[in-house]
Parts: sequence; structure tokens; C-alpha cells
Amino acid sequence: MDNYYFDDFDDDADEPFGSDENSDEEIRKLSEQLKSDPTRSISSEALDEIINYCFEKQKYEDALHFVNLLLQQMPFSSEALQKKGNILNHLQRFLEALECFDKALKLNPTDCELYIGRGFSLDNLGQSKEALESFDRALEIDEKNEDALFGKALSYEKTNHYEAAVRILKSILSSNPYHKEALYELGFCYDCLDRFSEALECYEKHLEIDPFNYNAWYNRGIVLNRMTFYAKAIESYDMAIAIKEDFAMAWYNKGNTYSNLGLLHEAINAYEETLRLDSRDVPAWYNLGNVYEELGQYKKAIKCYGQALQLDPEHHESFFGRGSCYYSLGDYRRAYNDYNRAIALCKNYPELWHAKADAAYYLGKWREALYSYKVTVRMDPYNVEAWYDLGETSLEYGYFQEALRAFNKCIELQPDWADPYYSRAKVLFLQRKTFDALESLKMSFSLDPEKKKEFEREFPGIHSIKNFTQLLKK
Repeated sequence: MDNYYFDDFDDDADEPFGSDENSDEEIRKLSEQLKSDPTRSISSEALDEIINYCFEKQKYEDALHFVNLLLQQMPFSSEALQKKGNILNHLQRFLEALECFDKALKLNPTDCELYIGRGFSLDNLGQSKEALESFDRALEIDEKNEDALFGKALSYEKTNHYEAAVRILKSILSSNPYHKEALYELGFCYDCLDRFSEALECYEKHLEIDPFNYNAWYNRGIVLNRMTFYAKAIESYDMAIAIKEDFAMAWYNKGNTYSNLGLLHEAINAYEETLRLDSRDVPAWYNLGNVYEELGQYKKAIKCYGQALQLDPEHHESFFGRGSCYYSLGDYRRAYNDYNRAIALCKNYPELWHAKADAAYYLGKWREALYSYKVTVRMDPYNVEAWYDLGETSLEYGYFQEALRAFNKCIELQPDWADPYYSRAKVLFLQRKTFDALESLKMSFSLDPEKKKEFEREFPGIHSIKNFTQLLKK
């Protein structure tokens, strides 16, 4: 764009002020001279050019300084107020921006662009309903205005009204198929709606227009990962990282994808790179702990979970993960304590209650173990392993009726599993229901012949009883 020289700083200055190489320096000098001597005059036309130049170069603080100078000369200019509002929006000073647009609209209530800028301010302030009204007002003035339509789509998107956003974005693209921002947002909406193929198509069309948008490569990777195209997802994350080397989230999601592929050492490298870029990334510490735990490197995993908890003392997942590592190392006391701390933060997590029950059992806290198993199956009535553990613990401590009910539930949920038939038989023997016990044993032996050997080891004198001898011979 054209610029101006400011050698004399007079109101008649109307010549371009230099090439891009030295215009930054000229603007800096101009700014310093104007600040040091506010009495110096400068034309509104020259100021307007400088503001436009700074805005295009994303030098928003400089642009704000000069637009304030312009408003000193033209305090009732709706155009100058609009420029200031747009600059403040880019500086994320949305409340101040809104004030500028509102002042400008009092001066020019039929300016479509003012309603659009106001709508973006309101949207970023979380006032989505008011933002939509502002965009609609703009569309009453110019029903085909792309900026107003796009802003309205973003407001719908932010309030999770993705279908409404999709309709608007598609209408923009029907008249302008190369609207790269609309393609990008449409891809995001389709992703949120689990319409992965359409999301992928939108991101790929966007990347044909803007191949250096690292966020688009990143989002494309997320979609491919959700489609279980893990190798292609990694390629997409790699493209994002090639464009933006310090893109921590791309490294993090690349680690997740490697983990999905079972490439755990590669996942470790990706998570470590994430943490090199952002050492306070709690999910990265947690997932790194998960990988080490999966590799059986429990002490390393414990350190990772501990680091996550230093950063976020309420990260219940890390308490759970660390507790599981302690449990695997046979440190049931620490495991039990971590499970309790996790449950204090997240009570509605049946896997946690199950883990706590196991730790409590090994610590001899059998009443607490029974209670925790019961909580587990109440929350997750299809957890056959928890039902079995409840049955075994109930049997061990003499609650035969409770044990029988638990084993029957196991058989109902998983009728081809031999263990609950075998354990149910033991309960039935203790209740003197010999015939039913024998039937249960038969079923157990038929499902798993090794159970017969287990029975002989557990009851070595059983051959002296006729009924059992016949059963064991079958």
C-alpha cells in the first residue's frame, strides 16, 4: 500500500513515505517525534494511511496510538471509531472495542460494518445472543454480506449450534467456494458433529488454498486420528510441526497417536518434546506416565504422575495412575491412599472404586473392600470382574448368600466363563446343596478342563466320595 514521507510533518504532506524496508523505522521516528512534541501537526489523511499500514502489518499497538491521534482531530468520525474498534478487537480489548462501535453507531446507525465489528466484540465477550442480534442487524442492511454471515456462523459455533453454523458456512461457500476461513470452520463443525469424512474434505480444500496453515494440518490430524487412520494422522501432525516447530499440541497429539499404534517409545519421544516446549502441560505428564506404566517402568511412571500432581493437585487421573503403579509394585498402602485421594475428587468413577477395593483387600480391610466392590457394581452393573471379586471376598468372609448372588450375576453376564461356576459350586456345597453344586462343577469343568485339576488340588481327599469320583472321571 502507499505510505507517506513525514519530513516536515505539515498538513499538506501527501507523498508516499518510503518502501517497506524503511517504513517501520520511519513510523517509529514519527511516533517518537509526535509523542515528544504533541503540538506538531499531521494531516488526517496521513494518519489514516499510517493506521492502515500498521493494521495490515499487525502492529496493533502502533495503530492504536495513531488512531487516538486521529480521533483528537476528528472526535465525531464514525470511520475513525470503527478503526479503533477493529484495532481493539485484535488486541483482545473487547469491552473497549464495543464502546467504540456503540459510539460510532450513534453517529451512523446504518453502517453494516459497525454492526459486524460490534458482533465480534460481543461474541468474544461471551454475549452470543447479543452478537447474533448484531450480525442479524448487519444482514438486514446487506443480506449477502460475507463478514456478517461468517460472524453469525462463528457465534453459532461457539454456542455448540453446529448444524446452524454449517448451513451458514455452506451458503457462504456456495457463492465463494474459495473462502478459506469458511472451509476451515466448516471442517471444525463437521468434526464436532462426528462427520469425519466431510471434515477431512473441508480441511484438505482449505489446505489447497492455504498450505501453510499449521492449525489446519493439526485439525486434519485430529480428524484422521478419530477415523483411526493413525499413520496419516502422524503425517499431518508432522506437517504442522514442520511449519511451526514449537507447536506443543501437535507434538502431544502425535504422542497420543503413537500410543494408539502401540509405538510406545515413539510416544515417549513425542511427549518429551511436548514437555520441552511446555513443561507445565499436565496431560502430557499424565500420558507420559501412562506409557511408562504400560511398559512396566513403574518408578518412572510414578515420577511423571507426581509431576502432573505438582502442577495440578486435583488431577484425579494422576492419583489413579500413580496408585495403580504402587499397586503393581506391591505397595498397597500408598496405592490405597492415592485411590482415596482420587475418589475424593471424582466419586463417580467405578474403576477407581474397584481399584480401591483390591488395595483394601490386600491391606486386610475386608469390610471396606466389600463396600467398595458393591459401590463398583452399583455404578457399573456390567462389570463382571467386580462381581466376581465381590463374590470371592464375600465367600472368604462367610457372606454366602451375597457370594452366591454375585457369582450368579457373573454367570448371567458371561456364561462361558468357568471361574464363577466353580466358585458358585463351593458356596452351594457350604449351603449343603450338593446336587446344585455338582451341576455347577460340571459346567465349570466342561468350560475349562484345568478346573478339574484345581479342584483335586484344593480338595485332595475328594476321591473317597463316590459322587465326586464319578464327576472327576468324566
